[in-house]
Amino acid sequence: MMIEVLKSKLHCARVTEANLNYMGSITIDEDLMDAVDLIAGEKVYIANNNNGERFETYVIKGERGSGCICLNGAAARKVQVGDVVIIMSYALMDFEEAKSFKPMIAFPNAENKLPH
Repeated sequence: MMIEVLKSKLHCARVTEANLNYMGSITIDEDLMDAVDLIAGEKVYIANNNNGERFETYVIKGERGSGCICLNGAAARKVQVGDVVIIMSYALMDFEEAKSFKPMIAFPNAENKLPH
């Protein structure tokens, strides 16, 4: 049996930009992507702690070290700059493998930087 489990999570990142005039997606600082094993084009689910919105999109690499969390296109309507969001991705895996799998989780600070 295959099940879907949490693979990656950026917990409580701050939205730095909302760009309605872009084709779509979320731009994420490459340092944050690396910290939780996200790749460009990967599907992510986003939960907005400020307004309760939950939606999905895909990842675009942002400038490394910039702290960028930018919602693009239609997703820009679901956030305000400064909102706190949880960004999650999931993986499909065998039930037995899932029992011991440990997701990558990072807790960025208010500037979307990670502790060293």
